[in-house]
Amino acid sequence: MKESIGMTAGRIWERLRADGELNITQLPKILNENSALVYQALGWLAREDKVVYRTMGSKILVSLSESERS
Repeated sequence: MKESIGMTAGRIWERLRADGELNITQLPKILNENSALVYQALGWLAREDKVVYRTMGSKILVSLSESERS
């Protein structure tokens, strides 16, 4: 399971690098992955300070942290 989470984290990182900020509820559909796996992978990236979150109304948006965009 840990390997799947890590691989999904890598896919999320690549997508955020290509597309910029995304609504977290769109990520499972974009990646064609199970929501639980995607959210675990987002947690992994957050723990490593690779992503940042912001809210816009009722939406939660995620993007790469400043250090990851360089």
